[in-house]
Amino acid sequence: MVYHIPAMPEQCIDGLNIRPDGIYVDVTFGGGGHSREILKHLDKGRLIAFDQDEDAAVNIPSDHRFTFLNQNFRFLRNNLRFIGIESIDGLIADLGVSFHQFDEPGRGFSFRFDGPLDMRMNREGCTTAADLIQNSDESRLAEIFYEYGELGNSRIIAREIISARNQKPVTTTGDLVSAISSVVPSKQQYKFYAKVFQALRIAVNHEIENLKELLLQALEMLNSGGRLVMITYHSLEDRIVKNFMRSGNFDGIPEKDFYGNPVVPFKLLNKGVTPGESEITANSRARSARMRVAEKI
Repeated sequence: MVYHIPAMPEQCIDGLNIRPDGIYVDVTFGGGGHSREILKHLDKGRLIAFDQDEDAAVNIPSDHRFTFLNQNFRFLRNNLRFIGIESIDGLIADLGVSFHQFDEPGRGFSFRFDGPLDMRMNREGCTTAADLIQNSDESRLAEIFYEYGELGNSRIIAREIISARNQKPVTTTGDLVSAISSVVPSKQQYKFYAKVFQALRIAVNHEIENLKELLLQALEMLNSGGRLVMITYHSLEDRIVKNFMRSGNFDGIPEKDFYGNPVVPFKLLNKGVTPGESEITANSRARSARMRVAEKI
């Protein structure tokens, strides 16, 4: 089974504009696809990769220029400083869930398989999706589905889950699918379940908070001229990335200097690149990917 196929690898390498002696960071190592491409362009440079999922360690390349950190990327700055790195020349983040995580029933990321309702990227984490469903009130569940899944019927979904868990605990992906089956829009089953599972996954793994921490720390650690390459898979995270690259904050409105000129930290190098038809044909899961590249001023 393929662990993961990286999205837009050639475009990512172009976006990073790799210097052979530079220091680069891949904060979503996964199957190691992007990291291996970066290593091909390094001479005396160095690559540090992060992944909080210990399963990713099986993909570590044997290369003296490479360092793997089994850590959440929200701790980027502290971990880099711990190994003696104060600044970097480029950073890439592919924010999608790996094929391995989606296709392993025991991880609970997909509604296609019946398995434990887990969804933790880091399996040493405390709270699973089942815990979240069992311990959250109706209002909190509705908020999760509305904010992270952008589901207009979030209150109805939450109500159905509460009703189901009052009968028996909702502990598996199958339990969850069954609990909300009566409110699935006709002809949109796949999209609906995908959004429900996405919302729970984001909440379990604190993905939005982690993404914001990553962006703030990346800005701090990038050298002038350093590149930030971000691949997003849904509008919520893409909006955060776009606003931050545009303004240096999450509102998307740049601060202004004394003379009223906008003060921005990045030069935007594209408006969001999507995979070509040939890549989508070969890797349908890349369909929703969008890559943005910015250079620190």
